Amino acid sequence: MKAIWNNRIIAESDDTIVVERNHYFPKDSVNPDFLRECSTHSTCPWKGLASYYTLEVDGKQNPDAAWYYPAPKAEAAHITNYIAFWKGVQITE
Repeated sequence: MKAIWNNRIIAESDDTIVVERNHYFPKDSVNPDFLRECSTHSTCPWKGLASYYTLEVDGKQNPDAAWYYPAPKAEAAHITNYIAFWKGVQITE
């Protein structure tokens, strides 16, 4: 699977985990050059507290377009160290 935004491959892996129709990519399959820490957080009742990254590619930003669970609840422990995408990021094989 590939995560593509602004015509660049953000992440690529054959080891994604699908949760609620979202592909979670192993963190080491994501290009860190495109990730910018941000202060956004949200809460999922069964996964826990999510943190977000802004994507920055070729001078363009996509705020809060990637998310992850730094310390997920037990039911979601399998997505520890995985990152998912939305907000226009294309997920393709």
